Parts: sequence; structure tokens; C-alpha cells
Amino acid sequence: MAPPYLPRKKKRKAQRSVLIRFLGFMFAAVVVVFLLGAGVVGAVLWTYSKDLPDYEVLAKYEPPVMTRVHAGDGSLIAEYAREKRIFVPLNAIPKRLINAFLAAEDHNFYAHGGIDYTGVARAVYNNVMKGRKEGASTITQQVAKNFLLTNEQSFERKIKEAILAVRIEQTYSKDKILELYLNEIYLGLGSYGVAAASLNYFGKELRDLTVDESAYLAALPKKPSKYHPIKDAKEALIRRNWVIGQMLDNSYISKAEFDGAISQRTLNYNPPVSGTQTFAAEFFAEDVRRELINMYGEEKSLTGGLSVRTTLDPRFQKFAKKALVGGLTRYDRSRGWRGAVKQIDPAASEWGAQLAAVDVFQDIDPWRMAVVLELGEGGARLGLRPNKLVTGALDPERQEVLLAPEDAKWALKKGSKGLGGLLTVGDIIYVAPKAKPKPANKDTKAAVEAPATEWELTQIPQVEGAIVVMDPHTGRVLALVGGFSFYASQFDRATQARRQPGSAFKPFVYATALDNGYTPSTVILDAPITIDQGNGQDLWKPENYSGKFYGPSTLRTGIEFSRNLMTVRLAQDVGMPLISEYSRRFGIYDNLMPVLSMALGAGETSLMRLTTGYAVIANGGRQVQATLIDRIQDRNGKTIWRHDARECVQCAETTWADQEEPDLQDARKQVIDPHTAYQITSMMEGVVERGTATVVKETGRPVAGKTGTTNEAKDAWFVGYTPDMVVGVFIGYDNPQSMGDSTTGGALAAPIVKEFMVDALANETAVPFRIPPGIKLVRINRRTGARASSGDPDAILEAFKPDTDPPDTSYTVWGGAGSDGSGDTIGTGNGVY
Repeated sequence: MAPPYLPRKKKRKAQRSVLIRFLGFMFAAVVVVFLLGAGVVGAVLWTYSKDLPDYEVLAKYEPPVMTRVHAGDGSLIAEYAREKRIFVPLNAIPKRLINAFLAAEDHNFYAHGGIDYTGVARAVYNNVMKGRKEGASTITQQVAKNFLLTNEQSFERKIKEAILAVRIEQTYSKDKILELYLNEIYLGLGSYGVAAASLNYFGKELRDLTVDESAYLAALPKKPSKYHPIKDAKEALIRRNWVIGQMLDNSYISKAEFDGAISQRTLNYNPPVSGTQTFAAEFFAEDVRRELINMYGEEKSLTGGLSVRTTLDPRFQKFAKKALVGGLTRYDRSRGWRGAVKQIDPAASEWGAQLAAVDVFQDIDPWRMAVVLELGEGGARLGLRPNKLVTGALDPERQEVLLAPEDAKWALKKGSKGLGGLLTVGDIIYVAPKAKPKPANKDTKAAVEAPATEWELTQIPQVEGAIVVMDPHTGRVLALVGGFSFYASQFDRATQARRQPGSAFKPFVYATALDNGYTPSTVILDAPITIDQGNGQDLWKPENYSGKFYGPSTLRTGIEFSRNLMTVRLAQDVGMPLISEYSRRFGIYDNLMPVLSMALGAGETSLMRLTTGYAVIANGGRQVQATLIDRIQDRNGKTIWRHDARECVQCAETTWADQEEPDLQDARKQVIDPHTAYQITSMMEGVVERGTATVVKETGRPVAGKTGTTNEAKDAWFVGYTPDMVVGVFIGYDNPQSMGDSTTGGALAAPIVKEFMVDALANETAVPFRIPPGIKLVRINRRTGARASSGDPDAILEAFKPDTDPPDTSYTVWGGAGSDGSGDTIGTGNGVY
């Protein structure tokens, strides 16, 4: 008999065989599934890889960076950008801020290869099992999305994002990827990148951020709009505190740092005040922006990360704004009170909120808007418009002040003693602080203003104007204000307005004559003249402003008292084609029509061009180009443009090899003879000493200049200069209309120049105008032009060129062609000069 256990062995072998076959089948199935899955994955990867953007462009990537504009002293004036972004290299970003972003966004960043599989698993579990939305995008994936893909929420985009992330990790270093991320990520309030966000949220540079501030910025990438520092302050604090906790959990901060940061109950939101508000340089900044666009185009100007150093002197800019506003306001008040801005109900408890809701120009500080709360015999009780805080709330202190009748005297009608007939309860008005000046300094004659404690009634002027301050030697514009308020009108009256300069053009007529044989003592007849304009036009009969005639007078007298008839006769003899050519050389006109009326300033030009023309006279006759920009650097700090009136031939040398020192050559063209420039300057000093601009004598220093007033007083001008500064002022309505019969450049524009110079030159030593070699100073009678006798009360020192002298006792009057008013013809000819 066979052993009883043999059948059991067969059974076991059979079972083992079945198990092996089953395992083999399962293994084959797994292999098939794996291969199929790999094939599917491969097919998917291949499909989505075909149209992927080129990730290698990241190596050449230049982010759109804002252009920053600085004053001459480095102060920030303006920023131009489509996106507020400042690119900062990773080594300039504080480690604390980097760690905050790593803790919040991707704490495994330095460990994974582009995809954090642990994070993916955790996100899937939380989404499926806990129903809590959670993403798992790494910083590298976010870089892929932000730089190379769209924000479309789709399965396809996520696959492309993952593929690109792996490829980016294989190509670029972790630090490069992190640098791109921290400079590209959008963090709300128009801020792209951490540097721009730091300024926009806290008004700080990156190195000054605290732990809690760094954590708040790191809380923003997910949903910046959800964590707004004002509207969503509570949610923002919760998210910030979570980031602080993550920083502790990842050992990025100590427990003490955690406790200190978490104890901060506010977000410290403190956006910066624009530099243009500080300097009131909005017109200047806008002119710079237009210039940059002309030079480089809009795209590079807004996204090229240019650094622009301008010519602006912030101190002069403040003085210029103050002087212009003061002059416009004085004239406007002389035209009377126009009434309140509007009415509100002051009885309501929220009058402060009502008043704050009324629009006010941003650049009229220190003026304030106010509402009349109560009227009485002692004046009016006013509520000042509350300042809006950065939280969006109103200033909790509703300041009330008293407006006394004497503080509105200019607006009161004759005989009125109180404000009852002028104001009513609920009126919204403007008030300006009354500064109490201290006694003038004996050395500088400049009054120092004390803090304002009282207020006076004022109103937004309807008349407009502009002021330009220039360095005559280089053309650098040191200050520019193009109107009362940039926010009322962005039209720049300094550079964009074209107006008739009137008599302010006469110095260039006289300079042309002096440069072509005339002297300051040349005598011209001041008498009626009639000009046949030809082509069937009416006869032209110019007149002096006074309506009188003064007979034979010197060229000096013609300038000092702005004689129209003398100027026409002089222009007729010199020739308008030559005057037109000289006006082009001075930069005032491109192609002045050569007709005699143009000699009286009938051609239109801008304040900037006219001031530049005066700069040529002031610097001794050398041509200059007005410029608002000193230097432009690209995003890498390389200088790509520089304004310089001098050319340095050897300055490009990189080594010293005993060569000669660099020779700075003056590249400026000589427009007129230096002797001519000094002669016309000396004559225009007489305008200030005895002529139409005597108000400017109050500066207590040598000043030359010329007033200008056009027909019907539609335009008022004064351009004045010292040896090293030129100041031009224009006043007039935007839609030209008469400013009144008594309005002149001497009465309206010259006081503005005077006020500016008193402030700007308060601490500067007064210096005389420089006399070029060869000039002879001879005592003459300023009325006759002949040599002065001993004790002559009208004797002055007159400037003559080397080969010219005044006559001894007699002179011959040049009359000019035309009619003297009696019907007799006056012959053309040259007299004895």
C-alpha cells in the first residue's frame, strides 16, 4: 500500500501552482496597468509639453520696473509705472522676510524638485476628507504660473505648471527662482514685488521691516484683496498671526520674537506721502514724464526702471509755489468775493463727514476748506475740514476756529462791519493761515514766518500763471510751477501756453541793435509814427502805454520806461529780418514773422523759452538749452543720458599715464558779444532802479529785468535775473481776457519775482554783475546820452565797448521812416551815437 500522505503532497503542489499563477497574473496585470498608466501619463506629458512656453526666457527676464524721479538733492519727486515694482536682488532682501514667505508658501522649497509631493498628498486629504480648500503649489510652480502661464483655473494649466516647475528647477538655482518670485508676486495696492509692497504698506525699505510686518506681507500672495489692511483688518490680522506661528514652527524665529510679533494688535499700515505733495512739484514731474516719453517712448518710460536725477531744487520749488500763489491770490482778491463753494447743513452732528466728502485740490496746502457753523458780531465760527486718516476714518478732532471781520476785509463791501452780509451758516469756504512774520534779518532782509495761529478768508483764483527759475549758465530749471493747482488743471502755463510777451521781448530788439553798432546812449525820437503795413491793410499807429510822447531819448531810457514808439523806430532801422534771426538764436522763436509789430512782442512764445532767452543775456551771451533733467540711469545703474553744457575730451580715459589734465571745453555757442550782453544787462538794471519794475529794488541786491504787458492787459510778464539766477513769471487768464486797465507786468508779475528772490537768496551774499574785459564805464547824462558835466544830477556810469564813446555835448536824433503825425515825412538815416 502506498503511504497515506502522498496525495497530500500533490494537493500542496497543486495549490502552490495556482498561487504562483495567480501572483504571476497579478504581477502581469500590475505591470500592464503601470505601463498603461505610464503610457497615459507620458502621453499627457507629451501632449501638454508640446505647446509649453520657453522657460529659458527666465534667464533674460527683465521685470517691468517703475521709473523713479528725484530732485537735485536726491529727494523722491515722482514714480511712473504701469505696475508699482522695484526689483531687488535676493542678497538685498532680509532673511527674516524670505523666511516669512517660505513659512507661508513653501517651507520645503529648498528640499523639493519643483513639486512638493508631501504637500500635494496633504492638500488632497484636506480637500477630500475634511472638505477644506487647500492648495499645494510650490514657489517654483507659482513662478511658472506668474511668468509663463495665465491665471486660468483648469486641470490643463495645473499640468503645464507642474511640468514647467520641474524643468525650471533643473535649469535654475533655488536662489534665482526665489529672487524671481519675490520680485514678481502681486501683493495688493498695485504692488508687485516685496520692495514696492514694503513702501506702499509701511512706507519702509525692506531692511526696516519688523517680524510682524514681514509676516503680513507673506500673508498676502494667496488673496491680497481678502486681507486689505483697512477693509479687512480683522481677517488680515488672523492670517498674519498664522504666518507668525508658521515661522515659529519652522524655527525661523525664536519664542521671544514670536511673542513680540504676535502682541502687535495692529498692522502698522502707514503708506508714504507722495514726494510731489511735499515739494508741490506736480507740474515739474509731469513735464519730466513727457520728456522721457519723447526720448524713450512710453513703454520704456513706464516699465524700464529708469532712475532720473532732475534739476529741481526743492527749497526753490517751495518758494516759487508760495510766491506764485500769493501773487495770483492778491490779484484775485482785488476782483472781489465770488461767494461760497457750496452749502451743507451744519446743524447735523456729522457735519465733519459732510465736509470731508466735498472734493478739495490735493496741492493747496496750507489752505483748508471750512464750513460756517455760526455767525455773530465777533465774526464767524468755522469748522475745518477733517483730515482723512490712512484708516479711511475721519480725524476724530473736529477743529473749530474763529474768522474775524478784519480777516475778510478784502471781501467786505464798503461800510460793512460784520460778516453777516458776506457769509451764511452752512457756507463752505476756503481759509488760509495768517503767518505772523518776525522782524527781517538785518543781513538778509528776509522775514521769517512764525507758525500760523489765525485764519483769513480766501478763494480759489480764476486767473492763472506760471513761474520758472533757471540757472543761466547751464539752463538747469531749478523750479517750475505751471499754475495755481495741478489737480485743478494739468495744463502747464510755463511750457505749454503760447502767449504774447509784449514789452518783455524788447530787450532782444535792443540787444540786436547793440550787437550791430548802437550804444546805450544812442538817441531815438519818441514821437508819433504811422506805419503803412501794405497789402491794403489799415495804417498802424502804435502808442506808448501812457499815451504820451517824450521826444529824443536814449536807448537806455527806451528800455527803462518801455517806450513803444522808440522800439518801433529802432526795429525799423535795424531791420526786422535781423531781429527775427536774433530771436531764433536766443531760442525765443523758431521763425518770427519780420513785421514791426513783432518788435513789441506780438508773436506768441512760452514762459520757458522767454526765460531761456534772458538766461543767454545773463550768462554773457552764450546759448543754453533749458533742461529739467541732469542725468538718466538705466535699471542697472548705467548712465544713458547726461545734460552738460561743457564737453570733456579726455574724461573717457580709464588710466593715468602722465597725460595732460582733462580739458573742459565750453560747448555753448556765443549768441551775442559778451560786451553787448553786459550793456543790455546794465540797461535792464535801470528798469529795476528807475523804470517799470522798481518794486524789485526791495530785494536789496543787483537785479536786471524787464516787464511786459500786452494789449488790453491780457498778459502780464516780468523776467528778472541776478548774476546766477533767472526768474520768469507770467500771469493771465487761460481764455485771454483783460485783467483791468491798471494791470501791468510791473504791478502784477514783478512782485512775485521779488518775493521769490527775497526768500531764495536770503542767505546768499549779494554780488554785482560781472563786467567783461574791455568794457569802458563812462559818466554820461542818462537823458541826453552825452558826457556828463561835473555835478550833473542825471549822471550815470554807462557801459561802452572798446571802440565806442559817447558824444561830448551834441547828438543827432534818428527819426525813422514814416509820419510824425503832422503829415510830414521823416527821412530814414543814422545819427551820431
